[in-house]
Amino acid sequence: MAERRRRRFALIGLVAVLMLFGVPAQATAKQEPPPVTVPALTNWTAEPGSYAYGQGTRVVADSGTERRVARTLADDLREAGHGTVPVVRGGARAGDIVIDVQPSRSALGAEGYELRAGKRLSVTGATETGAFYGTRTLLQLLAQGDRIPAGRTVDVPRYQERGVGVCACYIHISMPWLENLVREMAYHKLNQLLVELKVKSDAHPEANTWGYYTKDEIRGLVALGAKYHVEIIPEINSPGHMDPWIENRPDLQLTDTDGNKQPSRLDITRPEAFAYYTSLIDEYAQAFTSTSWHMGADEYMLGSDFAKYPQILEYAQEKYGPDATPQDAFVDFVNRVHAYAVAKGKKLRIWNDGLTGANTVPVAAGTTVEHWLNVAVKPSQLIDQGYPLMNSAYALYLVRGGFHSDTGALYEQSWDPRSFEGEKLTSADGITGAKISLWPDNGRGETENEVAERLWPALRHIAQATWGDPHPDATYAEFTARGTAVGHAPGWRDLTRTPVADGTYTFRTDGLSFTAQVQRTTDGYLTLRTAAGCLEVRGGRLTLNVPLQPGVEATAQSCDAANTLQRWELQPAAGGYRLVNAITRMTLSPDDGRLVQYPPDQRPSAVWYLS
Repeated sequence: MAERRRRRFALIGLVAVLMLFGVPAQATAKQEPPPVTVPALTNWTAEPGSYAYGQGTRVVADSGTERRVARTLADDLREAGHGTVPVVRGGARAGDIVIDVQPSRSALGAEGYELRAGKRLSVTGATETGAFYGTRTLLQLLAQGDRIPAGRTVDVPRYQERGVGVCACYIHISMPWLENLVREMAYHKLNQLLVELKVKSDAHPEANTWGYYTKDEIRGLVALGAKYHVEIIPEINSPGHMDPWIENRPDLQLTDTDGNKQPSRLDITRPEAFAYYTSLIDEYAQAFTSTSWHMGADEYMLGSDFAKYPQILEYAQEKYGPDATPQDAFVDFVNRVHAYAVAKGKKLRIWNDGLTGANTVPVAAGTTVEHWLNVAVKPSQLIDQGYPLMNSAYALYLVRGGFHSDTGALYEQSWDPRSFEGEKLTSADGITGAKISLWPDNGRGETENEVAERLWPALRHIAQATWGDPHPDATYAEFTARGTAVGHAPGWRDLTRTPVADGTYTFRTDGLSFTAQVQRTTDGYLTLRTAAGCLEVRGGRLTLNVPLQPGVEATAQSCDAANTLQRWELQPAAGGYRLVNAITRMTLSPDDGRLVQYPPDQRPSAVWYLS
């Protein structure tokens, strides 16, 4: 007893000396590091004890918004293998998870949250979205074990827009892949998915060349995004890159001085072209619910120049006077789309490279500019002019079959959204956020699964750089270890799993059969080696180096492990399988003794039975 008293008085004396010299008493205690999450927690106050998740855990939520968050959390707990958790009202007890939405907590903002772990765990947000993000942190902590150290964090994002851009504009990307992306984005607190893609048109069936999605497919994706607080923003790039839409509409194509039609360039001088484009906006509104519209507006004169199209200068001068430039006609088209979008309750977004400074007509106020390329008009100028500015730097791109972002180097440089192409800003004022972009410049360069493998580190990095401290760990290896610790989102599907083992099989369907040696590829597809060679889609007109025409035949060719057009996916269907090409995403069916590819909505997919 005397020895214990002596030690107590010695400790009190040490604390008194430290306070005399200005050292707080709490500084003598070891600071516990925050639990591991991605993005990393910006602060953490450790407390004694821990929270234990177990069989008796319930999710407690009272209001409608709280119960929506609670139901999504319960779904995800089940998907993550944590069992079935009931959602109940009131009366929280030890082991429970409490969801609380308090609008009075305005300091948390629209997306911030407070998480407290002790005998029970509570997540509080000023909004439903904030509370939802708190549950993402909870899920990441539970991915590392059922016991969470006691403590408290207040976690608020630094930037409003945190996103991913995907061009499915020529090469179709499978819906399961996009669904995986939405889940992963939400898990890492990313909130904006830009999709440049084609929706199958009822108003313009002549535009329905392959690469499209049905409205029902899009509605399903948008519903998933709404559940996980990811806004899905559509883009139809215009007035350039319009060939997916106007290749069968020569009347809307820009004509050069030699009389040549330009299938990728919309004729912005024609009222019919504007009417066509805005009718597509209306049709997309049947499937997308986003309050933004992205019109692209980049690379209109890629590989050419305005001098080849004197009618554009003539249009500009007729409308804006003799000092007008061809660029003014381009900006005029952007502004007319802006006015149309605003009238429909949507905000306009464009890429920056069309703003060369050669215009006398300004872009309409309120247009968000996504800066990806270093051109004459710098980011600081755009901010000074009052435009909301998002950083979509080319350094953040992953080009299918081309350039890939060096995520490790960006992390070591402490890259953050102030670092634009050609200029680094000292302030974040006027910057809405940043996103990574996936583009298919060589459509057969990589498969979806190969893209996904490269995507996840980049996705976690942009989540970190837009939410909190861009460099929370001393090394990139330590940062990537965070991703390993939290794993994938609940409900994420491993798309590299193959449904059959390697071996020799006979494929049978109505009217045709063939025998092939099936072998799994390193990226999770299958090659089909027949006696004559490996099955490959070949022929027809190429788009981005890919045979995307329906009706193109699949034939045996010399086997080449690097040839992605020789990779196939078996999708279970009606006791058999659909045979889908890994790149074209069309199903293989018999046609008069041949094997041909078709979109599944144009021709019923053959079901293949294997023996």
